[in-house]
Amino acid sequence: MAEHVTESIIEHRDVWIFIEQESGLINPVGFELLGEGRRLADDLGDKLVAVILGRDVDELAGDVFARGADKVIIVDDPVLKDYRTYPYRAGLVKLVEKYHPRILLMGATTLGRDLASAVATEVRTGLTADCTELGIDPETKLLTQTRPAFGGNVMATILCRLSRPQMSTVRPRVFKLPPADCDRAGELINETLAISEDEVPTKVLEFRAHTDHSDVEIETADVIVAGGRGLGGAEGFGLLRELADALGGEVAASRPPVEMGWVAVDRQIGQTGKTVRPKLYVAVGISGAVQHAVGMQGSDVIVAINKDPEAPIFKLATYGIVGNLFEVVPALIEALAGVERTSSDVSCEVVEEDG
Repeated sequence: MAEHVTESIIEHRDVWIFIEQESGLINPVGFELLGEGRRLADDLGDKLVAVILGRDVDELAGDVFARGADKVIIVDDPVLKDYRTYPYRAGLVKLVEKYHPRILLMGATTLGRDLASAVATEVRTGLTADCTELGIDPETKLLTQTRPAFGGNVMATILCRLSRPQMSTVRPRVFKLPPADCDRAGELINETLAISEDEVPTKVLEFRAHTDHSDVEIETADVIVAGGRGLGGAEGFGLLRELADALGGEVAASRPPVEMGWVAVDRQIGQTGKTVRPKLYVAVGISGAVQHAVGMQGSDVIVAINKDPEAPIFKLATYGIVGNLFEVVPALIEALAGVERTSSDVSCEVVEEDG
């Protein structure tokens, strides 16, 4: 029995990244996973393979090659125009059973969580959800999958020893966005779905956009102003909203304000909340406990405002301001009044060569 399992494992090769897209726009978590997948593939001596399912998605291959993929497998079919579990599961399972990947990574998004669990069940393998760290064990060459456990009080590292592929979903913004190399190219493989619309039990009737608020998802925000218990109540977050507006950012919170009902749960950052990696993170009245730190420590610049000079947040901060937040924050808002914001984003166009 053991000998059979070993032979089965040896047959599996390569690190796969599922590239989530909607209406031809790639979710940034796909690029983040390509950066991490590149490191894992190099450690294993494997290829990095990106998988794209959808309709009219061929043009996305260039962007994916630019972010590190060696191969891109595309399944382009009218049935895949809008995400539905059944056809996407069938398409991805078909690829897994044909090519036998060693590792399959997906974003821990609403779509990714749904699809990953469906695929893992179909191919009878394990799935570690909401990972915050990945690695390769130097002795066994197994994927080490680390995630919060027991309410975020401990970090558990999980191994999938027998079944393949080793599957994980990873929180957006956990890993850095890799730089785009516009000169990179690779092998493009086109596969078919072979499923008719009549076979799909669910139908998409229409899409309705949420119009009840203007906030963007905090995982994608370049500037975040986050508040903690030191704000004293929900009214304190109105002050943070003013600062966030002055900086062109979004408001977030540590766990205590969410538990006390001051802020919506989708604004929570930390082990039991969301992971962010903005260009600027302003922590106001946040002590900096490890449960919060793991969700924001990858920020480019961290500014901490706290009246306690011994607060742990200052150990993470790029800049620290010791003082009463109700005096410091209004002064910052006043100083920022009239300051023009500019964008430094750089886009890279990838042109596919003939042949």
